[in-house]
Amino acid sequence: MAITPKNILVRLYIVAGGLFLFAGAVVFKLVNIQTVDGDKYRELAMQRTEKLFTIAPNRGNLYSEDGSLLATSVSKYTIRFDAVTVSDADFSQGVGPLSRALSDLLGKPSAYYEQLLRKGRANKNRYLLVARNLDYSEYMAIREFPLFRKGPYKGGIIVEQRTVREHPLGKIAERSVGYERFDENGYATRVGLEGAFGGYLRGVEGKRLKQKIAKGQWKPIGLDNIIEPQDGYDVVSTIDINIQDIAHHALLRQLEHYKAEHGTVIVMETRTGEIKAISNLGRTSEGTYYERLNYAIGESHEPGSTFKLMSLVAALEDQVVDTSTVVDTGKGYWRIYDRVVRDSKHGGYGEISVGKAFEVSSNTAFAKIIHNGYKENPQRFVNRLMEMGLAQPLGMPIKGEGKPVLRNPGDKGWSGISLAWMSHGYEVSLTPLQTLAFYNAIANDGELLRPRLIKEVREWDRTVERFEKEVINPAICSRETVRKVQRLLKNVVSGEHGTGRSLYSPYLSLAGKTGTAQKNYAHKDPEKLAYISTFAGYFPADDPQYSCIVVIHEPDKSVGYYGADVSGPVFRSVAQKVIANKPREQYLAGIQIDPSGLEAEYEKYYETSRQAPETLPDLRGMSGMDAISILENLGVQVEVRGNGKVKRQSVSKGTKVREVKRIVLELS
Repeated sequence: MAITPKNILVRLYIVAGGLFLFAGAVVFKLVNIQTVDGDKYRELAMQRTEKLFTIAPNRGNLYSEDGSLLATSVSKYTIRFDAVTVSDADFSQGVGPLSRALSDLLGKPSAYYEQLLRKGRANKNRYLLVARNLDYSEYMAIREFPLFRKGPYKGGIIVEQRTVREHPLGKIAERSVGYERFDENGYATRVGLEGAFGGYLRGVEGKRLKQKIAKGQWKPIGLDNIIEPQDGYDVVSTIDINIQDIAHHALLRQLEHYKAEHGTVIVMETRTGEIKAISNLGRTSEGTYYERLNYAIGESHEPGSTFKLMSLVAALEDQVVDTSTVVDTGKGYWRIYDRVVRDSKHGGYGEISVGKAFEVSSNTAFAKIIHNGYKENPQRFVNRLMEMGLAQPLGMPIKGEGKPVLRNPGDKGWSGISLAWMSHGYEVSLTPLQTLAFYNAIANDGELLRPRLIKEVREWDRTVERFEKEVINPAICSRETVRKVQRLLKNVVSGEHGTGRSLYSPYLSLAGKTGTAQKNYAHKDPEKLAYISTFAGYFPADDPQYSCIVVIHEPDKSVGYYGADVSGPVFRSVAQKVIANKPREQYLAGIQIDPSGLEAEYEKYYETSRQAPETLPDLRGMSGMDAISILENLGVQVEVRGNGKVKRQSVSKGTKVREVKRIVLELS
């Protein structure tokens, strides 16, 4: 077909129409993006260039009861430099002074920093690392340095803040203080006090806007946060720093001496249930010890002879025996079915009272008492133990409390020998803290308390929440039974035949029970047999202020393994030092002070001391401290004998002071 002007015109119309329709579609799409999908695409664009990042708040401080820091949050700062945003004039003028200021603060030569900054400028680095891990005072100083003081846009300073947790006590109580950590999926690992009370300590996160720059890096925009983080509350624990230090080092020394696998010690205030110290030390492959696991709360094991207290309380309450009941221990062993119960003393104890059986820790006596007393109704024995709270966890806020094991007749593992074996601490399982809670109840006249690790939650000087003692059972047994076992626990240490008599001190009365439990006893190789050495009790015996348990696993058998030898000395050392460092007010209750006499003594001292006499004054009747002060001010050397007031002075009054070189004061 021939091409005519008309055909060309038609084709032009078609092309123009197509272009018009295409332009219309473009305009329609632009309008649609702006009006309908605009917010969506703007948000996508912002996500690719700007993003809100989470700012972790400062966790609250964790304190001991006296206000000493156990854990605290410290802000650390990283300083970076945007070498592009700074003008040529500002950079040229400020790079030298800035380098010198950085050198003065951080210690490296100024030439190092100048070269670093110039290289970043040449490479157009918008995220140049200048310094990291600065504390707050260093950060505040660096903000005022030349060039940086112009701010993030003109001065190029980029500030990143992070929070780290520090433990001023170091390794002491490290596991008990614990931590709270979150993984990338938000799952938390909570350990110790930090984990238990994270809800108070954690605070509320803040938000910070950042801009994406080269190499996938994100740069903070401005110096202010979008949402400021809210710091967590402070938590005041029940831990006593002095007692904690005493317990830690006493345990450490004994573990090292006996080359033990691990151990724990807990000290609790008797009347409140407040835990004053809790130390857990495990052995490394190099033979050193550190806070590896929370054995005190998490490790449930057969307690051995410390469980004889529970068995005796049950038997006394059910009137199966009395402390004066005579038991025949034979030659120190007793066969029950195909098993044999043995005493540690070769040849046994013969016929002895139940009270003495407890003091000497006779396995055969207790096996006979409980088996013969409850064999017709074994559930009765188990029910009594349950009524005393031995089948339930204590409900501690710290994660991972070990579960007690207390079988019922008919349960898997129950057999005809179960009563006999339970009587002296086998086929049952308790954590050290669960055992201590029971001993504390005996010290506390039968009142069973939930052990407590927290006193209060604070926000600055305001108390947010206060925690008081929690009573689990106001009376685990009768007062009569309590009095009987209290006397026996004291006799274990102070009695002539007690297993803890090596711990006796005439200056401090102790009450408690030794325990030596076999571990891995099912193993046929005797070399594989290991022991758990325990001492649980309270002090002072006549007026219990603190209860304490020491458990040491797998001491070197060639050195020793009995509870009285391995764990007992730790208990005694803790008791002696705690009482020595914490004199009680009641010790001073009987002292009467005459205010008028005190005032007269002061007047005499004041008149004598203010005169600076040329002759020696009459010092008789004056307190020794006042007399020493006067004589030393006169330049006379003093020797003191005795305590109290001056009874006699070796140089008589009226002697010229310049002739006296030395004087002896006898006090009474």
